[in-house]
Amino acid sequence: MGGVLVLAGCGGGGESHARAKNTGSAGLANKSAPQQPVPRGKGSKVPDDFNGDGARDLVLDALAHRGHGDDPGIGIVYGSDRGLVPGARQLLTAHANGARTKGQLPAAFESEAACDLNEDGFTDLVVSTDPPYNGQGRPPVPLQLLFGSPSGLTGKAVKLQVPDRARLGNDWADQPVCGDFDGDGAHDLVLHASGAHLTYLRGPFTRKGAPRAAGKPLTAPGNDLATGAPAVDVNDDGYDDLVVREEARASKGSLVLGGPKGPARTGVLFPASTDIAFGTFGRAKGMDAALAAPGGIALRYDVPGTARAKIAVRNASVYAGDLDGDGRSELVVGGGGPGEVWVYRGRASGLAANATATLVPSRGRDGVVQVLKVADFDGDRRADVVVRTAWGQGRDRVEVYSGRAEGLVSRKPGVTFSTVGFR
Repeated sequence: MGGVLVLAGCGGGGESHARAKNTGSAGLANKSAPQQPVPRGKGSKVPDDFNGDGARDLVLDALAHRGHGDDPGIGIVYGSDRGLVPGARQLLTAHANGARTKGQLPAAFESEAACDLNEDGFTDLVVSTDPPYNGQGRPPVPLQLLFGSPSGLTGKAVKLQVPDRARLGNDWADQPVCGDFDGDGAHDLVLHASGAHLTYLRGPFTRKGAPRAAGKPLTAPGNDLATGAPAVDVNDDGYDDLVVREEARASKGSLVLGGPKGPARTGVLFPASTDIAFGTFGRAKGMDAALAAPGGIALRYDVPGTARAKIAVRNASVYAGDLDGDGRSELVVGGGGPGEVWVYRGRASGLAANATATLVPSRGRDGVVQVLKVADFDGDRRADVVVRTAWGQGRDRVEVYSGRAEGLVSRKPGVTFSTVGFR
C-alpha cells in the first residue's frame, strides 16, 4: 500500500442561519448532549457543510468507545450561526452506511476527505474501508462516498469508481485528497496509484461515484501522500497544489503544482517533515509553510521563497488559521508540551518566536490531547481551535476555543461535549 499524501487546508467563513441552538457547555463534558434534529439546509459553498445550511460541521473519527473489536464509526456534529451544536449529530457506521463488496460489509469505516464532489451545494465525505481481498491481482478500490443532503450525510455510501486506465500495478487506490487541481471550478480527487505515481480523477462526480474524466497515472516525486483538509493554491495561480513525500515518517517532500492538466508539475522541494501546514504567517505576500519534524518546526516564507526560520518544538503537529481576523494566519502547534496546545501569532515580520497563547484543555494533563480542526465554526471570520482529550477507557472531552481579536483565542471553551453515547 502507499504512504501518506500531505496537504494543508484553509479555514473558512460561514453564512449565518438560526435553525439550531448551541447547547454545548462545560456541564456536558462527561456525557453526550441531548439529541437534536439536524438542521435542514438549501445548499452553500461553506467548506465541510454536509447539510448545506451555511454553517461548518465537524467530522470526528476518534470516538469514545467502550466496546471491543468493532470500529465505532464516524461522528458528525452539525453547526449553526453560533457554532457547533453537540446535540445535532449523526453516527455513521459501516453497518448502517457502508456499501457491500461481494456481499460483505466493511469492518473499517474512517473519514479521509471532504468536499462537494457533485456540485450540488452539499459537502460530501470520502470514506476508507477494508473490502475483501485475497492478495491476488488488483485489489478493489477501498474508498466509498457519502453524499451530503438537506438532512446531512444519510443513506448508503457508493463505491468510488476508479477506471482501470487510471490505476497502476496492484496497489490500493487510496489516500484521497480533494482540490480543484485543473482550475475549472469543480472538485477533483487525487489518489495514490502505485510507486511514485498519482491517480487523478477530474470532477464533478456522479451520484454513482464516477469521475467526469480520468487519464493514465501521473508521475510523482515520491509515493507518500497525506490526506485531510482540501488542497490549497500555494502559488496563487488558480490551481490547487499538493505535497508529495518520498517515504513514510520524516522524509523530504516536493510541492506538486496543479495546472490545466492537473497536478503534473514538480515545484519547490521541502526538507524532511512529518507534518505540514500552509498559511499566510507574514513577512511576505505569498503563502508560507510550516514543516514539523523530530528536530523542530522549519518555516519557509513566501513559498517557494528563501526566507527561513525555525521554531524549536520537536515532534509536533501543525495547523494554520487566522484566529484574530487580521488577515494573517496563526500557527497552532499540538504536542508542544504535555497536555498543552501552543499558538504562535502571525505578524508582518513573520511568526512570533515564542508561543503567544497556550491552551490547557480540561483533563489535558491526564490524557492524550489532539487538535482536531482549526477553522471558523461560528461565522465570525476568525478561526476556532477544536481539541479532543481522551483518557481512561472510553472517556473523552471535545472543546472548542473561539478565535479572538485580543489574545488570539478564548481562555475557556465555548462548546464542550463528549462523544460517549454517540448514536
